[in-house]
Amino acid sequence: MANYRRCYVPGGSYFFTVVTELRAPILANDAARDLLRSAIRACQQQWPFAVDALVLLPDHLHAIWTLPAGDADYSNRWGLIKKHFTQHWLAANGAELPITLSKQRQRRRGVWQRRFWEHAIRDERDYARHLDYLHYNPVKHGLVASVTDWPYSSFHRFVTEGLYPAQWGSDIANQFDTFDGGE
Repeated sequence: MANYRRCYVPGGSYFFTVVTELRAPILANDAARDLLRSAIRACQQQWPFAVDALVLLPDHLHAIWTLPAGDADYSNRWGLIKKHFTQHWLAANGAELPITLSKQRQRRRGVWQRRFWEHAIRDERDYARHLDYLHYNPVKHGLVASVTDWPYSSFHRFVTEGLYPAQWGSDIANQFDTFDGGE
């Protein structure tokens, strides 16, 4: 395995891709979405951060966060969110994929992939590019024909705030083919 090094920028903004174990579509129901929302809020109470944008797909999510000044610890935040979600998901009889003995010894469960993909946002252009990618992702995966048709996205808030026109993304097919967002 490659010796991957994460980039930590105190007070920075980051783009994330977080995937369920073996891409199981566990985020495709209201109970899972409610539990994830609760896990994020619980984490924010302990370690504050802003969720600038978010899109939930059945088997993964993309998010852009901004951390407080002087703080770059997104890894522990994701760990807490995954742990909180997993505990409550399993307590509610949510599905869990079988795991290997090795994963059992590591005290892992069959809900989330172990790691996540992150990208430190470099500037406003990079931020806008990742924001567009995040919001266009349901169309990219063939879940809807138009960005506005996907309800589990911060896109609707951005439209309300006047940052995107309501029909944005309807005519930009294939624009993101060279940018994979960690998928």
